[in-house]
Amino acid sequence: MNDRYDAGYGADGGAPYELVGYDEYGQPVYRQATDQQAQQAQQAQQAQQYDAYQQQGYGYDPYRTGGHQQPGYDPYGTGAGAPQQPQAPSYDSYDPYGAQQGAQQGGRSGQDAPYDPYGQLGQTGQTGQQPPVTEQTAHIPQQPGPAGDDQEPDGSAPEYRTEQFAFVEEPDGDSEDVIDWMQFTENRTERREEAKRRARSRIIALAVVFALVAAGGVGYLWYAGKLPGVSDSGTGTGTTTAAGAQKRDVVVVHLHDTTNGGTATALLVDNTTTEQGTTVLLPNSLALTGDDGSTTTLAKSVEDDGSEGTRTALDTVLGTDIEGTWRLDTPFLLTLVDLVGNIEVDTDADVPDPDAKKKGEAPLVRKGKGQTLSGKMAVAYATHRGSGEDQNAQLERFGQVMHGVLRKMTSDPDAATVTVQTLGQILEPPLTDKDLGAFLARLSERAKGGDHKSALLPVQEDGTLTAEASDSVVKDVLGGTAKSPDKNAAVSVSVRNATGTKDNTEKARVVLLNGGFTFRDAGAAGAAEASSEVVYADAADKENATEVAKTLGLPADSVSKGKTSANARVSVVLGQDYEPGS
Repeated sequence: MNDRYDAGYGADGGAPYELVGYDEYGQPVYRQATDQQAQQAQQAQQAQQYDAYQQQGYGYDPYRTGGHQQPGYDPYGTGAGAPQQPQAPSYDSYDPYGAQQGAQQGGRSGQDAPYDPYGQLGQTGQTGQQPPVTEQTAHIPQQPGPAGDDQEPDGSAPEYRTEQFAFVEEPDGDSEDVIDWMQFTENRTERREEAKRRARSRIIALAVVFALVAAGGVGYLWYAGKLPGVSDSGTGTGTTTAAGAQKRDVVVVHLHDTTNGGTATALLVDNTTTEQGTTVLLPNSLALTGDDGSTTTLAKSVEDDGSEGTRTALDTVLGTDIEGTWRLDTPFLLTLVDLVGNIEVDTDADVPDPDAKKKGEAPLVRKGKGQTLSGKMAVAYATHRGSGEDQNAQLERFGQVMHGVLRKMTSDPDAATVTVQTLGQILEPPLTDKDLGAFLARLSERAKGGDHKSALLPVQEDGTLTAEASDSVVKDVLGGTAKSPDKNAAVSVSVRNATGTKDNTEKARVVLLNGGFTFRDAGAAGAAEASSEVVYADAADKENATEVAKTLGLPADSVSKGKTSANARVSVVLGQDYEPGS
């Protein structure tokens, strides 16, 4: 059944519907007309000029008859096959707003007709004043009613169907483009945010790594005792490892001058905790305690007690743990320097050539910075002692040569061992070629990196250690405690032989040791002297000096107060009046 509405059709036989306009969706809107209006609408409908089917003489009503032909009916008023009826005014074209009708009626009324979109004024002007009638506005199914109409004509709620909003579901190419663009924008934004997050993560990771590296560096400096403002000789409550708790490898080296006689001694120290190397120079006047409990000097201990006795005495005095002794005679030092390829030393004196036949020849070693020394030159410089110089000056030159050798020596333990073996010297147990080679290689690494230095052990005139020595060298460098021989244990006596007989020195030594004194050798005088002398410096030692004279068989008037040697409380000069065994 067709439920469409058209003009002149009434479902209930009542007044027909007339077109009043179009809604916002472009669909026609109808309303039920009054009798007079229905008649006028019917006449206007018959007066239409345009008929797509008038060529055939048919009246075709697709809405009322369902498409059947009805001869004689002409809805457009063409007269073809239709009965003669009064004709309504002809219209040239369709005027939905009734502009022409309003204009004609306005002409008849003599007034200007106002704008009437639905043509009501024109109809009113034609029929005169009409009483207001109740109008029922209808809408075509499948379309919304007029704007603002929320109810159906029967008062029910408007019925909406899905097809009325089909445009919402229909795909739109533009909308897909918009969606794609939004997705692209969102993806690009997400990628940017992800890149920012990764960048922040990298920055945080780098900051953490830098913080760890900085903390590790500070920790290493703290552990190694290199942190500025912090001493490495702390006492357990400090922030560094205590000096006594640090690990050190120590080897004592004795340089023997096989040409001129004499020795020079140094301690080679490798602090594996702080990674510092030090050459501690030991003066020959250092007081030691001999095997028999008597006091002696370092020089005498090297000559008389040998390597083992001297190493033990040094451990006792310095509180160290010496691992081995390296006896380095001058010929081996010459070979060692030549093997490493010469050394560079800042020399402090001109050294004459010992092989020069005439005086006044050019010196073998010249004073100056960065002097290149061969093996022969290095030996001459290390053993040189100028006129009027004390033994410490020569000892410091020996330390310079050792530093130069360490700088030029290989840092590879195996290669250093080969160098030691090439010297051809015999090492004293427990030191071996491999041990010495590895030890020198480590010190070489320190010297090349600027972590090696030389330090002179300061001693007093009597050969004992001072508090300064205990703090600066013994405690900090060696990690030990100074234990000089007790002055009250035995009276130290230095003996200088001026009798002209070399054996008298040894005879005097035996007598003094048997008498409970400590013997110290002061050497031999250049010329013989007729009378012997016994000298004391401190008035408290006058009695001790008198006892020394009696022990040696010297007269009492040989005792006097004066200046003694550096490491003795009583000094003795044996003259020709000395008679051994008396």
